[in-house]
Amino acid sequence: MTRLNILTLSGSLRRDSFNTALLREAERLSAVDRFDHFDGLGRLPHFNEDEEYPTPPAVAELRRRVQNADAVLIASPEYNASIPGALKNALDWLSRPAQDGGPVLSLKPVGVIGASPGPFGTVRAQLALRQVLHKMNARVVQQPEFLLFQAHQQFDADGRLPDGRPAQKLLSELLDALAQLTSQPRQ
Repeated sequence: MTRLNILTLSGSLRRDSFNTALLREAERLSAVDRFDHFDGLGRLPHFNEDEEYPTPPAVAELRRRVQNADAVLIASPEYNASIPGALKNALDWLSRPAQDGGPVLSLKPVGVIGASPGPFGTVRAQLALRQVLHKMNARVVQQPEFLLFQAHQQFDADGRLPDGRPAQKLLSELLDALAQLTSQPRQ
């Protein structure tokens, strides 16, 4: 099996984020892949075309790490029926042509997951995120969709999804679909 380099982005800046816990769980479930956790969303400047060149260092680092990744896995909470501002800001930066090439998420395989304490998970946030990623020409895993509802009740005391639970199985299936998408030629 090919070892993938997967960049992970948590849309939550919160220290005890359920979405960051999901990304740790994805890493635990994947036996062969290498995960690179980007935890600098809060350090990115607000997107401003007047400040685009030269590229701010935090933005250059994010772009470099996306370019070096085989795939990206984004875990997003739902804020006001959409994605958090820090995540949208990062995507705005990534949508712009870099000095050394085009937008770095174009044709990049991307998996979308999310966790929320609410009864509907992150369904509206994921719809908004998929819309943005579609506009950016990212190759997004279509199925399965992974929405963890009532997340505060789903994780055990160690911050893991208990073995054998449907959520753990579905997260593994999404990782498999991301690996499969990565192995397909870019169109």
